[in-house]
Amino acid sequence: MIINIGSKNLNKINATKRAIADYTDWGCKYKTLDVDSGISEEPRSLNETIDGAINRAKIAYKDCKYSIGIEDGIMKVPHASSGHLNFCACAIYDGENIHIGLSPSFEHPPSAAKLLFQDGLGLNDTYFKLGLTNNPNLGSSEGVIGVLTEGKFPREDYTMYSVIMALTHLKNS
Repeated sequence: MIINIGSKNLNKINATKRAIADYTDWGCKYKTLDVDSGISEEPRSLNETIDGAINRAKIAYKDCKYSIGIEDGIMKVPHASSGHLNFCACAIYDGENIHIGLSPSFEHPPSAAKLLFQDGLGLNDTYFKLGLTNNPNLGSSEGVIGVLTEGKFPREDYTMYSVIMALTHLKNS
């Protein structure tokens, strides 16, 4: 079975491979494609983030059984001190149906939230500017969640849960 992944980001690729290997008995071959999400670089709503994941999955659907799109974003959440939580969305596309899954979510520290929401900086720039990381390519390595959890919960693990949740719907639809 061929599965296309609409990303070249190793966190997304490895998270997908791990989730599928742990959750299914499918023998899979993977193709990765560099596709455009069709949304802003830093999605700021649940809808926009899910749209980005769906766009990636649909664009990546070529000569495969399933295609997968993954997108990180920020959504408004009542009672969160910043008013927002960061999360990851996964969309699995089978040529007709979309299967959505979301990761756990987390809140950014107040200093980061100010730069993200008031100053409009992106995640990498925000965490780099605050000195919380020396890595200018944070999204391709441990991710913000890896920094905030001191390496205990890296981005690949966080992303994997969104894939598992989408697979749950696919397998039970």
